[in-house]
Amino acid sequence: MTPPVASVEDRPGTRPTTPVPSRAPASTTQVRWFLPVLMLVIGNFMAVLDVTIVNVAVPAIQKDFGGSLDDVLWIATAYTLMLGVVVPVSSWLGDRFGLTRVYLLSLVGFAIGSALCGIAGNLAWLIVFRVIQAIPGGIMPVVAMTLVYRIVPREKLGTAMGVFGVGIIFGPAVGPVLGGYFVQYLDWRLVFYVNVPVGILGAIAAYFVLPKTPGSAGRRFDIPGFLCIAVGLFAILLAASEGSDWGWDGYRIRMLIVGGVLCLALFVVVELEVKQPLLDLTVFKIWPFSSSLVMLAVLQANLLGISFFVPVFLQQGQGKEAFDAGLLLLPQALMSGVLMPVVGKLYDKVGPRWLAVSGLLISGFGTYLLASVTADMTRADVILWTCVRGAGLGLSIMPIMTYGLAALPGRQTSEGSALNNVARQSAGALGLAALSALSVSQQAQLFSARGALMPSDGQTGPVSPDLFGRLYGEYRYLSGQVLAVSYANIFLVIAAATAACVLLAVFMRPPPANSPADRSAAAGGH
Repeated sequence: MTPPVASVEDRPGTRPTTPVPSRAPASTTQVRWFLPVLMLVIGNFMAVLDVTIVNVAVPAIQKDFGGSLDDVLWIATAYTLMLGVVVPVSSWLGDRFGLTRVYLLSLVGFAIGSALCGIAGNLAWLIVFRVIQAIPGGIMPVVAMTLVYRIVPREKLGTAMGVFGVGIIFGPAVGPVLGGYFVQYLDWRLVFYVNVPVGILGAIAAYFVLPKTPGSAGRRFDIPGFLCIAVGLFAILLAASEGSDWGWDGYRIRMLIVGGVLCLALFVVVELEVKQPLLDLTVFKIWPFSSSLVMLAVLQANLLGISFFVPVFLQQGQGKEAFDAGLLLLPQALMSGVLMPVVGKLYDKVGPRWLAVSGLLISGFGTYLLASVTADMTRADVILWTCVRGAGLGLSIMPIMTYGLAALPGRQTSEGSALNNVARQSAGALGLAALSALSVSQQAQLFSARGALMPSDGQTGPVSPDLFGRLYGEYRYLSGQVLAVSYANIFLVIAAATAACVLLAVFMRPPPANSPADRSAAAGGH
């Protein structure tokens, strides 16, 4: 009889988890982990999709509920802020109550929160329900990624993460398309209702497919650490969200940034002193994990930034409808979605380095092409440029993510997954806020400079209809030019940051056979 397979759960000193069955033939083993990973893609896709699909519905929600645009945007801001609070505690919840149980409850909870958002009768209740929805929405990706590393054999991690990563990269691109269709042709409430059947059916299927993982009652909850990181991330994300409205030089933003940084610094001190920290920060001593977080943070800002600015320009700069603008981004999502499983198989064979290097270079080049944005660019231009960028993201995100988490010992996978999601969520929010602030500042300068160059007719009396029409046409033309130039500069910044990550990627190495993780696995198998 073939001896049992040693896994990360069997390593000495780890928390108790489900025993791993004996090794089966290759085909049976692949089916055993492939179906669970597909179930985990559902929750991951829903959580990522919800970040972008709701943004498209903001104008329709404002039309129905009234209020200023700043008030309505809190349906997105509140969700992001709650993610910053709940993601750090996801690791503890999974270990305490069992990963599978927490994942199933998160799926059901997300479906319930989505239904509540759909039936909201006014803006205040919608914001409250978005906060409720964000609680399971922040837990799902962390628990799902940890389960992938618990279920899948180490030699198949690349293939599995290629499948799992489809949700990460496909969600932000599909969101504007699906949301635009609902808003333009049906009802904006469907952007929430669509999660209900998917969440319920996904939870039922996952109940029968996912392996049961028991929790560990011995781990205490680190209250001081939780308060420090929750307050710190909340303050920084709130400053990033409201900086352009409250003024980056205002005392409120400065207080939030300083207070947030101090709370995060105190969190580090607390976690290094307590016996059972909320998150094991010693993972940052492992260079492959730390460097992967830096690269993933940049790629997340690239992913969310382009997914936001390109549809906005297509609507404001070229006058397209929301659905039509989102539809132009669908080919890049398909490109990335097709590449990621293929890249996963290549990762298992050739390792992460050259996949990441080539992906970062291609993604940076595709983003650089987008810097040629003008009001006259064609649909073919948009599709080609975004597809090049999408191919680069499909090549790079999964190898970088897998490389970082695979370098961790099995007992630290859960903390690494939580920190991975914290870094990506924070980088996405902060990056988008910083780029938006840069865009607003540049547009103000460009309007002032180019407006001063426009000729004046010297007319002081009533404006004739012909003159008004001509002036309005010139204003529209000037607005399109200013918007294009400011966004082109943003795309150049993103392209440069993406390409700079190549300096980290060239030093990527696959974990050696005698790494601490592998030695622990071998010890557990004896």
